Amino acid sequence: MRIRVINPNTTPRMTAQIDSAARAVAALGTEITTQSPSFGAPSIECHHDDVWAAAGVAEQVRLGEAQGADAYVIACFGDPGLHAAREFARGPVVGIAEAAFHAASLIATGFSVVTTLTRTCVIAEHLVLQYGFERRCRGIHGTDLAVLELDDPASGAYERILARAHQALAQDRSGAIVLGCAGMAELCHRLQRELGVPVIDGVAAAVKLAEALVGLGLGTSKRGDYAPPPAKTYAGLAAPYSPR
Repeated sequence: MRIRVINPNTTPRMTAQIDSAARAVAALGTEITTQSPSFGAPSIECHHDDVWAAAGVAEQVRLGEAQGADAYVIACFGDPGLHAAREFARGPVVGIAEAAFHAASLIATGFSVVTTLTRTCVIAEHLVLQYGFERRCRGIHGTDLAVLELDDPASGAYERILARAHQALAQDRSGAIVLGCAGMAELCHRLQRELGVPVIDGVAAAVKLAEALVGLGLGTSKRGDYAPPPAKTYAGLAAPYSPR
C-alpha cells in the first residue's frame, strides 16, 4: 500500500517532521512518501496561503496518480484542496482535520481543538460546520503561536499549548483534545501524558484511516461532484494544470 502524504507548505523541516509522524504509525507494508508542492507558502496561516496550498495539493495528487499512489493524506489542518484532490484521485484522500474530528468523536462525547494563531480558529470553525461536527466540537482555542515557531525552543510552544489545552478542557468540559496543526504532531504523546485525556494528532489519524479505507477496497466515488474534472485548457500560470 502506497500513501502519499502531502505537506501543503514548502518548509522542508516541517515536511520531515510530518514524514516521521506518518511513518511512526504506518502498518508494516505501508509505504509512506511525504512531499511538499513545488510552489507555495512556507506556512499556511490565512485564506491567501490556503489558495496556494490548495493548488499545490492538486499538483501533488496529479503526480501521485501518475506514480501509482493508493491513497493521500493532506497534512495541513485547513484541509486545503481536499475536494479538488478527490476529483483527481482514484483512491481515498483524507484531510487531517476531518480525520482528527472523526477519531475524537469515537472516543469522547465532546472535544476541543487547540491550534496556532487565533485568526485560524475561524477557519477551523468553518471545517467543523462543513464536516458536521458542531455538536461534538465544544471549542476552538488559539495559542497565537506562528506555525514556524512550533519547533523553536525560544517560543515556549509546548508550555503554551499545554496551558491552553488545560484551559480548554476545563472551559469546554471536553473529553479529548485535537491538535490543530500538523506541526504539533511530535508533541502529541507528551501532551496526552500530562493532560490525562486522549490527544489526537491528525497526521496519525489520517494515515490510519487511509490504510483502513484502502484495506476495505474503498476509493473515492467518481459519481457526482467527485467525478474527474471536465477537460479544458487553463490560461497563464494555471496552464500546466489543465484537466485532460
